[in-house]
Amino acid sequence: MVSGEGTYIDDLSPLPHIKHCAILRSPHPHAIIKNIDGEAARKLPGVIGVVDGRQVKQLTRPLPVGVNAPQEYFPIAVEKVRYVGEPVAVVVAENRYIAEDAMEKIKVEYEPLEPVVHILDALSQESALLHEKVGSNILNERNFDYGDVDQAFEDADHIIKRKFEFPKVSATPVENYGVIANYTRSEKTYTIWANFHGPFTLHSVMKAALNVSSNQLRIITPKDIGGSYGIKSGVYPYMVLIAVVSRIVGVPVKWNEDRQEHLMASSSGTDRVTWMEAAVKNDGRILGLKMKYADNIGAYIRAPEPASLYRNHSNITGAYRIRNVRLQAIAVTTNKSPTGLIRGYGGPQHYFPLERIVKTISDKLNMDVVEVVKKNLIQKDEFPYVTASGGIYDSGDYHKALQLAVDAVDYQDFRRKQKESWERGKYLGIGFASIVEPSGSNMGYVTLALTPEERAKGLPKSGAAEGASVSIDPMGGGITVRISTVPTGQGHETVTAQVVADTLGVEPGMVKVITELDTATSPWTVASGSYSSRFAPIGSSAVYLATHKIRSKLLKIAAKQLGTTTEELEMKNGKVYKQSNSEISISLKRLIGTTHWNPEALPEGMEPGLHESAFFSLPTAKAPTELDTVNGSVTYGFVFDAVKIEVDINTGEVKILDYFTVHDAGKLLNPKIANGQILGGTCTWLRCCAL
Repeated sequence: MVSGEGTYIDDLSPLPHIKHCAILRSPHPHAIIKNIDGEAARKLPGVIGVVDGRQVKQLTRPLPVGVNAPQEYFPIAVEKVRYVGEPVAVVVAENRYIAEDAMEKIKVEYEPLEPVVHILDALSQESALLHEKVGSNILNERNFDYGDVDQAFEDADHIIKRKFEFPKVSATPVENYGVIANYTRSEKTYTIWANFHGPFTLHSVMKAALNVSSNQLRIITPKDIGGSYGIKSGVYPYMVLIAVVSRIVGVPVKWNEDRQEHLMASSSGTDRVTWMEAAVKNDGRILGLKMKYADNIGAYIRAPEPASLYRNHSNITGAYRIRNVRLQAIAVTTNKSPTGLIRGYGGPQHYFPLERIVKTISDKLNMDVVEVVKKNLIQKDEFPYVTASGGIYDSGDYHKALQLAVDAVDYQDFRRKQKESWERGKYLGIGFASIVEPSGSNMGYVTLALTPEERAKGLPKSGAAEGASVSIDPMGGGITVRISTVPTGQGHETVTAQVVADTLGVEPGMVKVITELDTATSPWTVASGSYSSRFAPIGSSAVYLATHKIRSKLLKIAAKQLGTTTEELEMKNGKVYKQSNSEISISLKRLIGTTHWNPEALPEGMEPGLHESAFFSLPTAKAPTELDTVNGSVTYGFVFDAVKIEVDINTGEVKILDYFTVHDAGKLLNPKIANGQILGGTCTWLRCCAL
């Protein structure tokens, strides 16, 4: 932080005598481990121990995944390595320097195997197998059919086909992965400190791998995290690994990933191959889509994957009025690093082919692309709009957003200048993108990876619940709020203070927001955490509900003391007063003090103290139906982007001339923060394009 007062994972020393880890990683993408000899490393002064996969396997179970494929995934290689950078052994020493030196003394004998690199190779029955028990490199495959696709294609004037390839992507946050772990033998409990922004979502996965009950695994997240972009969800296998290492060597241990490790082996976003067919009328209307896409999930399918395949399932038709869709979704393994959450999780992979097929349609029909978009956009009077696959778009005005962008780029004038420039050998271009972005993930969408029959055998999954707690001290001078949405710079603390202050009629400065997470004390559900832009619709609502419980209690106390009803009272400027006569009032401090110091004066049946918790979820976040329809998120924003570029035809250099982004985000809790997020995200993307 700018003030120098940040508390990050590397700043923490929660226990005395913490030892340090270094991880030996595989140099091979695919190989059998013939032998690991760590004797020379163990003899180095200052080394506490050397741990390999055989030891870890004895104390753990495979990490659970959301599919039925019989894959065995441990947080360290067992008998075989499947990607470059996969952990093979862990050294524990007095400090990181000794651990790194000792790591170089470990001798590993490998038998290299043929690697599988590309999605198309993985789809082939001739490719080498990564997981022999699975029997192929396809770990998940589902087929979906909505509407009358065959009729749509029969009625079409044109069938337009394209294949698209989206590359593997990654992120490099300022702060890499970090884990501190301690095993308490007397209690048989694991305590883990890690910079994971959503440990609650995978707490059950980790406790299953460690083979302990939920209360034997405690996870604590520091109040500050140096960025994530979602990629820090990939730290959870290391949390399991370092925890088991602590148990084996008998001391608390700490591991901080260096930049080379992160670039080599951290989580990444999936690459995807998409085959798409569009049934189109002569006027540009899209009647139906046939899609097949295959995601490369890397060497192992690990939770929450294969969610990248399904996160945008409910908004599979984007902003367009397409009622007939057939989809085949496939997840394959290759000898690349495993995938996971990353900014826009699954979105770029989905919208790249969808928007490109719209442009292809405009070219095929010799129509202006803006006209094709307008022809297919959902109309304002159709909201709330239910997509073919079950998504419920709550509100929007997509045509207005499009028009704002078109006006901003001065579209017709640009087209004129573009033609003139072409004649002079100067190439100008313009691009558009319509995006419906889901926010507040419904946990149920992940179970689309299972068939309806498979889902019926287990516990249905739904909801997007989040929790918060609010308490006020006995003197009435401080309000403390605990949230579980793990901010990484999005302004959750500011908005939380704003919501509480507005609800109680006090100044935001009175509100202290605690963002450190602790699975033993925080108000959380399995959906809690910072992902899918869920704070605004879900997290802030939980804060409001908890604060409203406090407000209701104070109003009831005030009604008794003022001899009136709660309906006649107003809470504002640190007081509660009668709306009809503001001179009849009582201070909040006095009301708060009553709950702590004088419970005798409370209304009959009321508990003393002021500490309330609340949990919030929206009723639209239901489990998938038997027809495989699901509302995968609780709300959906709309973005229409336009970019002007100039291309040097001699060098291929692309120069961005102008970039416009229009967001239809509904009601903004804090416009300044929302604008800052949009500006920051856009500028970051533009800087990446300039590199």
